[in-house]
Amino acid sequence: MLFVTNRFPSGSLSIRTEIGREFTFDLSNTAPSNSVFFCERSGSGAYTEQGNKQFFQKLKDSKYKQILLYCHGFNTLPEEAFSTANDMQKLFDMSAKNEILVVPLVWPCDNADDNNQIIVTEYWNDHKSAEMSALSFARVFDKFLNWQSTSSENDPENPCFKRINMLTHSLGAKVLRGTLDAWNQNDLPRGVPMIFRNVFLVAADIVNEALEKGQLGQYISHSARNVVVYHASDDLALRASKALNLKYGIASRRLGHSGPEDMSKVPKNIYAVDCDDVNTKYNSPFGHAYFTYDQSKTKPGLVFEHILACLKTGRVATDAGQDKILII
Repeated sequence: MLFVTNRFPSGSLSIRTEIGREFTFDLSNTAPSNSVFFCERSGSGAYTEQGNKQFFQKLKDSKYKQILLYCHGFNTLPEEAFSTANDMQKLFDMSAKNEILVVPLVWPCDNADDNNQIIVTEYWNDHKSAEMSALSFARVFDKFLNWQSTSSENDPENPCFKRINMLTHSLGAKVLRGTLDAWNQNDLPRGVPMIFRNVFLVAADIVNEALEKGQLGQYISHSARNVVVYHASDDLALRASKALNLKYGIASRRLGHSGPEDMSKVPKNIYAVDCDDVNTKYNSPFGHAYFTYDQSKTKPGLVFEHILACLKTGRVATDAGQDKILII
């Protein structure tokens, strides 16, 4: 599995790229690195640094037609992110062979234990880490854009036409929001390009006005043909997030709780999918991670099937008579 990270390597390793070296995460260091590392995972705890040129060549040479970048949420260590990515990869391969390749973007989280006070502390630490990861992943997006735009020039006899998509879960939406904003400010004088075919925001832990024009997440709609927001009002993790944000004077509901605050105020390429009927069945009792398996834990859930249909067709299915809304 190919992946990109801005987590620091262990203390004995330099932050300078060394192609082919064994890469180990410094899990005690949750500060985002300004450097990014393009790596490959061959098994649990077994990672090798590839460097960006070799990384993109492997993407091009892969049998898969499309790429799905996956940005995980709060309180997630690398192996947990890889486990979820593996689940998605298995489901994609089972449902659409050689169609979708999952590539995780791993940012530095703490891993809180069951002590409530520690969980609260780590939640806010992860918020800060998500914000600070923006500059790192803006560099990654810039490399993806360059690869996308120069592939045919560099190899005219074998151009690469792989589509790029993005899926964020929970606080991963904040990483994406900040990354696009930083990329726009620092590198893109003409604005954010449509680098993604689809962006999927699952249980997004950002305010529910975030996608409106003039808000911090406005560039998400610029970056993709389709933006699909999956939300559930009984998502207990986001209910706790709302309570914590109220403590710090942030009164708005979360995007992954209610969907966009006002669909008439968001761009036309944004869709809302209500997952209330399935989220707690698939992820009991929290109802927060509901985008892979169904309640049997062996078959794809309805949310996953909707994501797959969007990836395969480039279209977003909605309810009859509804323009941009679906109830699953």
